[in-house]
Parts: sequence; C-alpha cells; structure tokens
Amino acid sequence: MGPRPIKIGYASENSSRNREESSSSKSSSQGIANLIQPFPSAPRSPSTTSDNPQSPRAKPGLPNVPPARYSMALNQAKVKSVLSGDSLVLAAIDNPDRERTLSLAYCTSPHMKKDGDEPFAFEARDALRKLVVGKKVQFKILYSIPNTKREYGVAFLEDGTRLPEYMVEAGWSKLRDDAGRKEDSEDALQQLEKLRLLEAKARAEDKGIWQSSGGHINVRHDMGDPDSFLQEWEGKSVNGLVERVLSGDRMLVRLIVSPTEHIQVMTLVAGIRAPTTERILSNGQTQPAEEYGNEARRFVEDRLLQRSVTVDILGLSPQKQLVASVRHPRGSIAKFLLEAGLARCTDHHSTLLGKEMPVLREAEKVAKSSKRGLFKDHVAKASAGGSLEAQVTRVFGPDVIYVRNKAGVEKRINFSSIRGPRQNEAAEAPFRDEAKEFLRKKVIGKQVRISIDGSRPATGEYEAKDVATVTVNDKNINLLMVQEGWCSVIFHRRDDTDRAPNYDELLAAQETAKSEKKGMWSGKAAKAKQYADASESVQKAKMQVATLQRQKKIPAIVDFVKGGSRFVVLVPREGVKLNFVLGGIRAPKSARNPTDKAEPFGQEAHDLATKRLTQRDVEIDVFNIDKVGGFIGALYINKESFAKILVEEGFATVHDYSAEQSGNANELNMAQTRAKEGRKGLWANWDPSFDAEEEESAPSNGKAEASATREKDYREVAITHVEDDGKLRLQIVGTGTDALTTMMTQFKSFHLNSANNAGLPGPPKNGDYVAAKFSEDGQWYRARIRANDRTAKVAEIVYVDYGNSEKMPWSKLRPLAQPQFSPQKIRPQAVEAKLSLVQLPTNKDYLEDAVNYIKQVAMSATVANVDHTAPDGTLYVTLFDEGKSKSQEDSINADLIRDGHGMVPKKLQPWERSFGDVLEDLKKKSEQARDERLGMWEYGDVGEED
Repeated sequence: MGPRPIKIGYASENSSRNREESSSSKSSSQGIANLIQPFPSAPRSPSTTSDNPQSPRAKPGLPNVPPARYSMALNQAKVKSVLSGDSLVLAAIDNPDRERTLSLAYCTSPHMKKDGDEPFAFEARDALRKLVVGKKVQFKILYSIPNTKREYGVAFLEDGTRLPEYMVEAGWSKLRDDAGRKEDSEDALQQLEKLRLLEAKARAEDKGIWQSSGGHINVRHDMGDPDSFLQEWEGKSVNGLVERVLSGDRMLVRLIVSPTEHIQVMTLVAGIRAPTTERILSNGQTQPAEEYGNEARRFVEDRLLQRSVTVDILGLSPQKQLVASVRHPRGSIAKFLLEAGLARCTDHHSTLLGKEMPVLREAEKVAKSSKRGLFKDHVAKASAGGSLEAQVTRVFGPDVIYVRNKAGVEKRINFSSIRGPRQNEAAEAPFRDEAKEFLRKKVIGKQVRISIDGSRPATGEYEAKDVATVTVNDKNINLLMVQEGWCSVIFHRRDDTDRAPNYDELLAAQETAKSEKKGMWSGKAAKAKQYADASESVQKAKMQVATLQRQKKIPAIVDFVKGGSRFVVLVPREGVKLNFVLGGIRAPKSARNPTDKAEPFGQEAHDLATKRLTQRDVEIDVFNIDKVGGFIGALYINKESFAKILVEEGFATVHDYSAEQSGNANELNMAQTRAKEGRKGLWANWDPSFDAEEEESAPSNGKAEASATREKDYREVAITHVEDDGKLRLQIVGTGTDALTTMMTQFKSFHLNSANNAGLPGPPKNGDYVAAKFSEDGQWYRARIRANDRTAKVAEIVYVDYGNSEKMPWSKLRPLAQPQFSPQKIRPQAVEAKLSLVQLPTNKDYLEDAVNYIKQVAMSATVANVDHTAPDGTLYVTLFDEGKSKSQEDSINADLIRDGHGMVPKKLQPWERSFGDVLEDLKKKSEQARDERLGMWEYGDVGEED
C-alpha cells in the first residue's frame, strides 16, 4: 500500500512497510558507496536539474543510474512537511503543487497514529521536522515498491547533513529487520554496515528511541467541552505546531500544553476571513476555490506548515471552533496575509483582538492602496465631506441629532456605526427615552464638530442621510453613548466603508458596557419618566398651580415650541407636563397649518423660540393659569427672561395689564423701548410722533357686541361621523368630494385586483397612510394610523375621508403608496367640526343622549354656516336642514338646546361674544328647556360637576 493522505494531522505510515520492502522485486544496490560522498557544495542551476526520468544528463558525484530504473534520479526539492521520522513530503521548487513522498531507505521510525502514537513517534518526527521542513534538499530514489509506488531513497541538506544517517545517529531511526537480506552489492553492504555502527552507538548512549523510559505523549483530538476549555485557556499563550492548513484562515494546530499533553484542534485565525479553497463535497463533486483561495492556503503553508508557532487563545466561534492569533517568530500570520491581499478583515473578532485589530486594519489598507490580490479592483473611497462646526438644535433620538451651521442651515446627522435602543425590540425599547435624555444633556445647544464618515443612500420611504462622528470639546460622543450602554454597535457589511474610524474601539467599548451591565445592558427595565398632563383640563391645572406658584425658578425642559410665546414644558421635579404661556407679552401668531396665514413677524418669533428653546434646560416661574388650563409665567434661558428677549427683538409687544400683574413690567417696557428705537421687527415703521401708550380694552358688557351680526358663510355639507364626545366629521361638498367619488371607483378596482394584495412592507408607524377594508361593508378606504399595539400587531386607524375609526390587524392593511390615491393628490375629505355656541353636558348619561340626538337629527343636515375656523383647523358650524330656513331659530344647534341636550357655554370665546342677538335667543331656548325639565335639565339646574 502507498502512503495515505493526511486526514487530521497524524502520520499515514502503516505497519506493512517492512513487508512491502522485503517483498520488493527490485532493489538498488549499486552506487551506494558513491552516494555517501558529500554533494558538491555549490548548488546546481535549474538547467542542470530535471524531473524528466529520460534526461541524459549525468549527475556529478553520483553513478549514472539507468533512467528506466530510477525516477527523479537526483534532484532538488523543498521539504514541505514530514510524516514521521522516516518520511518526507517534497514539493517541486518550480511548481509547489507537485508533491511526492520520500521514505528514507533501509530505516524505520516510530509512527504517529490517531488511535495512539507509538513511543517516541512525536519526538522522532519533531527531530526530522526541525532539521528539514522548509529547506531545500537533494535526493535520490534508490528503489520503490511496485504495488504501492512507495519510493525510498536518500537526501542531503545544503549544509551536507545526510539522511538517513543523521536520524540513525541521533537515535530516532533504526535499521529495519530485513535490511540487507537481499543486498548483493558490496557498496550497499558497506553502507548498511555504517548505519549499523551508527545505530549501535546511539543504542549504547541511550539516544532517541533507545531511551529506557519516556516517549509516551497523550494526544487529544478535540477540546472536549469547548466552554470549559476556553475558561481554562482564554487569554493565555500556548506553544503550538501547525499540522495542516485547510485555508488561509483555518488550520489544524497541535497545542503543546505540556511535554506529555498535546491537543490537536481546528483553529480559526482571528481577525481575518480568507477565501475558501477547492474541496471535494460529500457527493463527490468538486467545489471550486474562491478567487485567491488556493493562493492564500499556499501562502500560509509556505510559512507555517509544521512550524513552531505561538497560539494566543482568544475565544470561540459560534460553531464552537477555537479562535486564536497564530504568531510565527516574525509576527502574526494574519497581518502578512492581509498585506498580501489574500484575506480581508472581519469585524466579528475585533473585540477578541482588542488593540491588535487596528494593526490588521492598517495591513488591509496597505493591500488596498497597492491593489493586491483580492483588492486588485479596489477604488479608493472619495472624501466623505470633511468636518464642520455646528450647533445642536434638536435631539431626535439616541443616535440622531439636528444641527445648524453658521449659515443657519439645519441638517440631520446620524451617528455612524451605532444605534440607540430599538422601538421594535422588547428588551431595548424601555431604555430609549433615558438614552435620548442622556444625549440631550450632553449636546443640546452645544457647538460640536461633525466629521462626516459616509452616507446612507435613500431606500424606500427613507431619505439619504449622512453618518458622522460627533465630538464636543474633543470628547467623542459616539463612543460615550456606547461606553454608557445607551447605544449598540452596528455590524456592517463586509464591503461597507461608511463606518466610524474608531469602529474597533466602539466594539470593545460595547463589550465593556455589557460586562459592566450599563445602560440597556443592565437587564433592568429603565424607569421611564412619566409626565402627567397638568394642562389636560382646567380642573387639573387648578390642582397643580398652587404647588408651582410657591416655588421660584423651577428647573424645566422645553419639550415643544408651539409659537413664539407658547410651549410644552416638562417639570421633572414634579413629574408634570404643562402648556406654558409667557406672561406680560403678546407675540404674533405663526401659521399652524399650510392653509393658515401667519400674523406679521409671527413666524420669526416662532423660529427664534425654536432655535433658542427646543429641548433646552430652562427655569420657570408660574404666575397663574388661563381659562383653558395653560400656565402663565416667566421662562428663563441661561438666567435671561425669554419674554424680554422676544420683546427686545421686536417679535412681541408688552401687554401692560398682565405685565403689571406679573411684576416684570419695567423690564419688558425697557426692552420694548429699545426695540422701538432700533426699529426692530414689529416696530420697523414706528414713528415716535404717533406713539401712544396702548390701553387694555375694557371687558365687553355685551351691549356693543349685541349689534354685531353673524357672517354668512353657507356651505353644502355631508355629516359622515359623530364622535362620542359630540364632535363632528363632515365633508364639504364640492370639487373635493367629486374627485373623491371618482377616486373611490378607481380605488375599489385597484384593490379587487389580486396582483395588488401585498401587505405592508413592515410595521406601520403612527401617522402613516394605509389602505384598509372597512369591517362593516367590506369596501376599501383610505386610512391613517392613529395608534399602534406593537405586541398584538394591531393598529387603530381613522378613515380620513369619513372620520370613523376602528382597530385592525397589521396583516389586513395595505400600503397607500400609489400616487393617484395619495393625500397629496386628493386631501382627506373628513373635516373636524363642532356645533357653534353649544356646550354639551359633561354627565356621561346626558352626553350619551345628546350624541344620540345629534346622530338622529344632525346627520340629515345638508347646509352649514361656518361661523369660525380655529387655529387647528376645526370648524365651528351652525347646521340647517335643507328644507328649512337659514335663520338661527330653525338651526339644528337651536333645536339641540331647546330639547335640553345642550346649553349656551358659560365662558365664551372672543369670537362667540360677537353673536349678541343669537346668544340671547339661545339663552331663552335654554331657559325654556330648563323650565320644562327637558333632557339634561330633568332635575333642575346643572351642577358644576356636570
């Protein structure tokens, strides 16, 4: 039998070798005397060396052996590896893929076997390995075994060392029992006699295999329990021997944990991923190598196969294979592979390598810049956009901020390579608010340096975005968020270069944060700050105002800017949220909707407040509350009154009465004087000669208002829905409803087509427009997401053209991405409306009666007079039946009050006070209903609690 291929790194010699040699029909006995002479010290040129057995050239110093008898009569080769103390694997110098196995003639050594090495097998092989692996030798084939084609011969090193003499003299080989039995040459007998003398001397000196004890090594071929192994050896360095190279990043390594304990394990080279090599599949087919796969394996074989290495044990792969750094005395093989362009860096081992990973990144850059190997087509990344100085204006999330540069341009910035706690991950979502608050405190309002690291292209509904590293006073905020456990690190695609330059540092910081259980790695659900809405109603505001009035300069956060002087403010100390209004001034209104028109300098006031106050830490003093539950007071940013700032910029005027009440009249009046003198904002055309102190208008006594008449703005309407609180949804009949009718025909046909039944591409978000099939009639309508139950995957949707709502599973919704059906093409037709001059009962039972009355009576209304349009777009209307006159007495509003299902509001809004005669008529109808004990008046006067 011939030599078998190595399977897992042990010798393939077998016990039949002696029988094979003794049964050989041919032996080479002539020329032995000449073979023991040294080879010429000067190496022969490649032209004098040939693998062709028919070569006629004579070899100096050797007998001219007939070519038919010996293949590769005398040649040079490189020793690739050794199988045992008596067998070498040779590779042709001009073609390393051409290999042959040479067994040393006449001798045998202990063999290595998977089921147990023979005594001294490893030591014998190791002695030969250290002597010859990686070196050039001259060799000659003396004879072969015909039935196995095993070749036997002698070899000489360039320094003159001879094999097998060296191994016999060192005691690691011995003569076979049958050596010389068929030798009939005097030269051969002399050579054998010399070997016997060397063997006798080694035996006498107890060398090698002739030692009286030792030679037994326990070899394990796996780690046993990988986790236990790692627990014992992680972070330690072990001497090793590379037994086999499977690919550039995968090799079988013998770990020499002690002189008598060895462990052979498959080892992954940390930090790199090399292309795969050619291999035979289980079905017998050959899977070709990836580009440069075979080259990478050969690169490692040339340098590490059967070389002594140091193995730094780092961890385990997901498949429980050992991950380690393999270091030759000249350095890490990973670095050399990367520089040669035969491997790529892999992020998954970065945390295991720590400070060594940047070294590998630099090696990869060398290959890229030189366009070597795998990077032959590499195109250097264009400059991402440099860096810029900007001010943080808003924190959108734990990993997204908005900044404004010196030119006033606002830009969204995403942190590169990290992300905050994800809303759709149950283990992370509870930490999102706390992470955002941590970032807000660090960066809001600060001047930061933005280093653009790359960009993300637009995908689907998401726009393209820049990713960057953000620093404040030379402190890397990206790294800080990871260190504190408020952000995790993104694993990039292999070819994704748009990443943070300190990516490996981020990965290491994440592992540290996990081990220290920081932030979202703590395992404890964050206690998100809950803010009760103290402005939800006047009653709640009354309950809170006294507590706040007793305190001065209360720390707060401006959560949202509604206008120049109106904000939503969070008070962490009290755990409340307030609608806050600046006292002592009046700021012009900005446009709340695209259809609204802003008052002069209203938008400028709003913009200034947004710029200076959004998400900023402020202080507030509370003076009082207004009639709708808003808190009136002073707000300070950096110890300066923002009301004074607005007035000084000409974006607000002093309201004398409330300023006097607040106690800050002098400060505000002085600021207004400076604004006038500087002709700022509202005072751009101020003329001192016409300046007169404005007086607060006296409260109306109702007489002047009684002469006012209601403006007539009749519109044909269709009431489509009545809410449980009595609010209406109506369509204004006209071009919009005509277009809706046409669109709904197309909409129905579109969704009847089975080709258009694809569901949503992902979880919907609040505010998203979708298509939904109404449960009562089975027809498709346009809808909008009002709320989401992510656990149950159910959304509350509002049908935007009709106003009604229902809950529906996500799986039953479809995207509304078709341009012909979009809200931009045809705006939602359901408009929110309220009945003018009507206050519905607050008692649950009476309110239910009133709503039922409205549903029965108002649904038939076809005409509405629009009395007032609120800033939020709500219409205040008076409804009329088509067949009735359009006088107030015949309105549905009047009928509602007359039948005891409503009353005239006790506190009128300014626009309502102008309806003098109408108000008087409605009050009479209300008194009539009360006298008759109708509806809500059945028990007499309505109490305050009702």
